Amino acid sequence: MLGLKLATDPRWVNIVESNIEEILTDHAWCEQKAATNAITIITLNSEHTDLVTELLELAKEELEHFQMVHDIIKKRGYTLGRERKDSYVNELYKFMNKGGNRVQSMVDRLLFSAMIEARSCERFKLLSKRIKDPELSKFYHELMISEAGHYTTFLKFARQYGQDVDVDKRWKELIEFEAKVIQNYGKSETIHG
Repeated sequence: MLGLKLATDPRWVNIVESNIEEILTDHAWCEQKAATNAITIITLNSEHTDLVTELLELAKEELEHFQMVHDIIKKRGYTLGRERKDSYVNELYKFMNKGGNRVQSMVDRLLFSAMIEARSCERFKLLSKRIKDPELSKFYHELMISEAGHYTTFLKFARQYGQDVDVDKRWKELIEFEAKVIQNYGKSETIHG
């Protein structure tokens, strides 16, 4: 369903389990950034009422996820650490067309967002199946379902509003680009690391 070219090595979960506090902090900040990204898309495309309506709900859901992760952090006696840079996302951002017209920019931002959700979904599925912590296994299964919905929302709007853009071609190009980027990740206890 997700169309990713390269699956995460299952041994990544062992790295995650070596530092649960770090993965939770990184995950919390990923959720905050996802909410901010949805709001940015709304700000740049406010004339599309249906997009605004759905992405407002998506942003609220991402903030709820941030709170859920923070609640787990507190419950376990951890502290939410400082925000982390997400090198994977920064690498993906390089793919985005910076010089195109407004529609091309919107499509690229939506596809970029869909890709991040797809990779997060894939990682959450892996965590839900392989992590030894029952609470986190259940938690990541629930979030995997949510991320899959976000992925389809972003793709839907890219196709809906990208009438003058070959969205499927651009999506395939991004999938190929992401496959090269992700080869350098899966080695740290972060959601995309």
